[in-house]
Amino acid sequence: MGRVEGKLAIVTGAAGVVGMAVTRALIEDGLRVAMIDLDQGRLDTLATEISSNAIPVALDISDPEQVGEVCERLCRDHGEVEVLVNNAGLLTNNKAVETTTEEWRKLMSVNLDGCFYLSRECLPGMRTKRWGRIINICSLAMKTGGLTAGTAYTASKGGMGALTFSLARECASQGITVNGIAPAYIKTPMVTEQLSDEQRQKLLRDIPVGRFCEAEEIGHVVRFLTSPLAGFITGEIIDINGGLHLD
Repeated sequence: MGRVEGKLAIVTGAAGVVGMAVTRALIEDGLRVAMIDLDQGRLDTLATEISSNAIPVALDISDPEQVGEVCERLCRDHGEVEVLVNNAGLLTNNKAVETTTEEWRKLMSVNLDGCFYLSRECLPGMRTKRWGRIINICSLAMKTGGLTAGTAYTASKGGMGALTFSLARECASQGITVNGIAPAYIKTPMVTEQLSDEQRQKLLRDIPVGRFCEAEEIGHVVRFLTSPLAGFITGEIIDINGGLHLD
């Protein structure tokens, strides 16, 4: 069934709480990980702390030219990317009338466009290898209309879900699986800083398991979807929400 040791992965939003957890999980499984985020200095520091298999790469994923250049350089210096985790994302809580055009475009450009640009760049190498994994970090918001999340965020994550289905259908015969993960309320600054205490307490009452998701739990799902054990799973959006939403 093959092994994942030594394969090259990209993790976007790697300097954040979830990105760090995913990076650590993949490195523990023997992969090399290109950590992509905006701040090169912070990435350099984190990569030094994590492992020699962590490759720090500053990149604005909303810029298709930058994405193309970085992916070409990674391929030249480190080999083909075989695992792509589209984790980078922005959150706003503004509903439709309060959402400015600038806010809408910014969220779409990072949450959805960046996911597409990277997938487009990585797919040819995966097809050459006849093996690949694309894992998109979506959101519960795409299934609920956004309980607390804003309109732009919810729509962008819905687009990621549709992109997941489209790529999965397109790539299934080429040895490439494409799946999504739909978390709810991970213990990150999106929850600890962008929600009020009243909102957090209400959510804790509504979540049947009675707590927020830990970032490491996202890492566990990513490493499973990356592994040979998940080779027959594609086009799936895996919920990880503590029972908040059941479908």
